Amino acid sequence: MVIEINQENFEKEVAKSKIPVIIDFFADWCGPCQMMKPVFEKLSESYKGRLKFSKINTENDPELATKFSVQGIPCLIITKNGKEVNRIVGFMQEDSLKEKINGILNNI
Repeated sequence: MVIEINQENFEKEVAKSKIPVIIDFFADWCGPCQMMKPVFEKLSESYKGRLKFSKINTENDPELATKFSVQGIPCLIITKNGKEVNRIVGFMQEDSLKEKINGILNNI
């Protein structure tokens, strides 16, 4: 399950999350973002209880994109206790993304 994040629920869903959170910064007009969407949603099922999957539409919440200095999308940012620990920029195939996420989780 992927949770939609906005200004109203950011504190609760990201900053105060008990587990690390991966945020997909995207826009509806972005082709690579649309390609990433099904990969991201599929992977969210594999990490239940270990990593919370969420997304932020940069068009609707530019303040959050600015807060994390997002310059290119898709941009996946992994946070722990509300602070960025790593980021992945650009489209990735499922296997490559899973390998990258596993490596990051093993180091936090």
